[in-house]
Order: sequence, then structure tokens, then C-alpha cells
Amino acid sequence: MYAAESIPPRRKVIEYCGERIDSRQAGRRLRKIFGPGGSKRLSMFYLNRRWRVDGAVGGSGAEFVNHSCDPNLKTRIIREHILFFSRRRIRKGEELSLDYKLDPKAVRIPCRCGSPHCRGTINRK
Repeated sequence: MYAAESIPPRRKVIEYCGERIDSRQAGRRLRKIFGPGGSKRLSMFYLNRRWRVDGAVGGSGAEFVNHSCDPNLKTRIIREHILFFSRRRIRKGEELSLDYKLDPKAVRIPCRCGSPHCRGTINRK
């Protein structure tokens, strides 16, 4: 996903939308995604201990924002809305990126963001 226009710092860029599911349903979907024949494409966002938002079902396009260890977006959850804000000025045409910060206990997924600050995995340290 790329910026269609220049975006100033600290500006709301997009809301992460999708189907709200409980953690058990999320677990079942994740096993299907990462199991044999699965798509391996993760589009689920952690809202809180109980709820996840699956952007693959009714998403806003925010589910296509890629990971970077040096992202230009940050996440804020406000009244159960998942919002992406610009961390700095983003130039028109620049790819939008977010640090996924996956659980360090989850399956380790290698990072290929190319940033000089790359930690080698999209999981938190």
C-alpha cells in the first residue's frame, strides 16, 4: 500500500477494519492459514485479550500495510478502533509500513524489510 498524497506527521491515515472474532475463532483461522495448503497470509489484528479483527473479512485495505522494523506508521487503539497514524511526514508514493510486533513466543517469521534497523524477524524481541 502506498501513500496517494503527502501525509503530515501525527495524522490518522487509515482504520484497520474487518470481522471481529474471539480469540478461539482466531486460533482456528490461524491454524487454517498456516496449516497445509493455507494461504500463509496473515491479516488478523489483536484488539484486546478477547477480540481480534480479521481484515480478510470486510477489511478496509489497512490489512495490506507491510511490516518494517523502521515503520512510518504507528498503531493506536481508541475506543476499540484500530487506527494507524503517521509517525513522521510520509511522501506521496512512499510505501506505508507498520511494525507488526508479533509475539516473541509465536512462530518466528523472518523479516526482509531492508531497513538498517532490521531486527531479522517480525516478532518482538
